[in-house]
Amino acid sequence: MFVATAIVSCVLAVALLGSGIAKLTGNTGQADLMAEVGFPAERMWMLGACTVAGGIGLLAGLFWWPVGVAAAVGSAAYFVGALAFHLRSGRMNQSMTGAAALTVLSIAALVLRIASS
Repeated sequence: MFVATAIVSCVLAVALLGSGIAKLTGNTGQADLMAEVGFPAERMWMLGACTVAGGIGLLAGLFWWPVGVAAAVGSAAYFVGALAFHLRSGRMNQSMTGAAALTVLSIAALVLRIASS
C-alpha cells in the first residue's frame, strides 16, 4: 500500500510543484488561464505558494504521515476551488479536465496516505 501512496504522492507533487513554479514566475499561460476563469492575476502568487507548499508537503508526508494527510486535504480543497472557478466562468475546457483529474488524484493521495499510515 505504501508503494502506491508514494507513487501517487510523487506524481501529484510533481504536478503541484510545476504549476506552482509557473504561477510564481508569472508564466503567461498561467496568467491567461487565471484571466479566463476570473481569478485576479495579482493574486496568482498566492496560488503558486499554496501549490508549492502542497507539493513539498506531499513529499514530506512520505516520511511523516500527518503532513501528507494535511497536504492531500489542502490539495483536494485547492482543486475543488479551481473547479468552482471553472464552473462559475462557464469555461469547460481542457484546463477544467486537468483540474478534475488532479482533484481525483488528490483524493486518491489522501485515501492512500490514510490507509498506509
